[in-house]
Amino acid sequence: MHPDRTELTELVLDVVDQIPPGRVTTYGLVAEAVRARTGHGHARHVGTIMATYGAEVPWWRVVRADGSLPRQLRERALAHYRAEGTPVSAFVAGRVELRRALWDAPEEWRAPAELDGRDVDA
Repeated sequence: MHPDRTELTELVLDVVDQIPPGRVTTYGLVAEAVRARTGHGHARHVGTIMATYGAEVPWWRVVRADGSLPRQLRERALAHYRAEGTPVSAFVAGRVELRRALWDAPEEWRAPAELDGRDVDA
């Protein structure tokens, strides 16, 4: 583990790094995968980590629940989507077609974590 990063940060980056080209997942689903392994983590945590460390992983593969990215990232992401063949909406600029492009983390990442009495909202 990188000395300046938390376990949560490392796990978020690991999950994002596993998303295959041409596919995307949401901030919430990344958080769900991390929560299954650690017992904590939320979509906002994922967003904060991606804002800080996203350049180290394929950041364009993590989108909002509606398939969009923040406006300032859309044009850069679109170049990646075209190169990878990611399905994008013909109706809404910069939005990924989640029905066709959504990737779920492997089943073992989505299984309930053993929490040992810890609060999952911690």
